[in-house]
Amino acid sequence: MGIEYRRLGRWGVRVSQLALGTLNFGPEASEGESWAIMDAAREAGINFFDTADSYGWEAGYGATEEIIGRWLAQGGGRRESIFLASKVYMRTGDGPNDEGLSAYHIVRACEGSLRRLRTDYIDLYQMHHVDRRVRWEEVWEAFDTLRRQGKIVYAGSSNFGGWQLAQAEEEARARGGMGLVAEQSLYNLCYREVELEVMPACRTYGLGFVAWGVLNRGFLAGTGLGAMRSERGRARLIREYERFGERLVRYNELCREVGYAPAVLATAWVLQRPGVSAVIVGPRTVGQLEESLGATEVELGGEVVDRLEALWPGPGGPAPEAYAW
Repeated sequence: MGIEYRRLGRWGVRVSQLALGTLNFGPEASEGESWAIMDAAREAGINFFDTADSYGWEAGYGATEEIIGRWLAQGGGRRESIFLASKVYMRTGDGPNDEGLSAYHIVRACEGSLRRLRTDYIDLYQMHHVDRRVRWEEVWEAFDTLRRQGKIVYAGSSNFGGWQLAQAEEEARARGGMGLVAEQSLYNLCYREVELEVMPACRTYGLGFVAWGVLNRGFLAGTGLGAMRSERGRARLIREYERFGERLVRYNELCREVGYAPAVLATAWVLQRPGVSAVIVGPRTVGQLEESLGATEVELGGEVVDRLEALWPGPGGPAPEAYAW
């Protein structure tokens, strides 16, 4: 099977079904390892690279974009061969306007990302979270300005609710603008709430759906507490074990029975869900990337899907049928 390319909803652009998430570049993966991962991803046919201006954490906000920028600066067709996505919203400085979705911050944050990424344009510029304090006409004015200036190609969202996607799209339509091309949301076997309203909203408005967190931050890959480098990560993983520990045991038994590594099976399940344009994988090593690529070779049969559904049940379908007569 191998890598296939899918459209982002109704839009013409085609992206690889696996997207390279760069959250670990800097804090978890050294610059050299990050470069090796990007080279390996590109060689494997992954053309969708996803980052954010806030990534870097302990290494400093923007550190991840800087690592990617130095990789792109090597040339060799790197920039031309990838669909580059970044995000805006999270705090990236100490000033009162260094966060959120004001037009002031959006424009300044985009300029900062362009400098760090060493590129003239971002293919998909995404709102990292909804900003309830800002009116949509201000948000869209900033995005439309950046598009007219050639600094972004498409606008996207991340972590939006279904009604917020509808609100954003209706405001864009009223302005005669393009609106959103994709929503990026948490989606995995453990957490399937987006099936209620987010995914139906994407289908209705023709948006691509991009899944992040498909391994539930390592929980579905069998990541042990010893692999967690931060206390916050350990505390979160402990909570997941307390909530899903018994199901995880049965899941691992199923994986052994069907002959797939837990990470591969969890990724393959999301890849084959209806309406999914791409799945973000966030490797810390080239080996982890290679394991993720194995998910593109998996064709899940009906029996395996049924057993996964029984083990990790969803919310019951779209709203309101999921909870109303």
